[in-house]
Amino acid sequence: MHTHLPFAKLDAIWVYLAASPLLGLTVTLVAYLIALNIYARAKHNPLANPVLIAVAIVVVALKITDTLYRTYFEGAQFVHFLLGPATVALALPLLGGLVAGSLTAIVSAVGIAKMFGASQQTLASLAPKSVTTPIAMAVAEKVGGVPSLTAVLVTSTGVFGAVRARWILDAVRVREPEVRGFAIGVASHGIGTARAFQVSEMMGAFSGLGMGLNGVFTAFVVPVLLPVLLRWM
Repeated sequence: MHTHLPFAKLDAIWVYLAASPLLGLTVTLVAYLIALNIYARAKHNPLANPVLIAVAIVVVALKITDTLYRTYFEGAQFVHFLLGPATVALALPLLGGLVAGSLTAIVSAVGIAKMFGASQQTLASLAPKSVTTPIAMAVAEKVGGVPSLTAVLVTSTGVFGAVRARWILDAVRVREPEVRGFAIGVASHGIGTARAFQVSEMMGAFSGLGMGLNGVFTAFVVPVLLPVLLRWM
């Protein structure tokens, strides 16, 4: 008679959880923790993806306990709701770094060249120098620059970044591969990204992300910002 007591307690706990919105949240968190443990034991094999395993665990748990998805989602919706803020939290640092890096590259290049008496055509050729060549040449042509000159400047910028970026980032004590990669991609486009991939896959991935985002951002910003800079300077 007493041997069934633990099972009776477990059954009572399950009945309580099943009637509570905490059910979905609890099942989701436990499933993901189990999946992370499996992923770690598999030495981070991509076939042991923790999200996929967690989903499978949740499905099996709901099937075994005959729990409706609607009941489960009453608690899981808290996790679902947090996806939006989490995405924004991830995007804001990238956006801030992109805007700061891109604007610094444009303003510093145009400002320094203006100080040395460069012509307006040269300034227009310099403005998009930190993005990949096809985009830079198209932007330069649109704002009155010389595409061939821009191509040379883009290549020079990329080579300089590939050679000196590591020293500069070490000097300012930037250690994280994600940050280093993103900075290199924003400042040194494809040539810098190729170098970043030689260092690590993570750095290369973030460098590629920075390069792509900076290309889009610069294409929209330079035609608007350059006339303002020319009038102000």
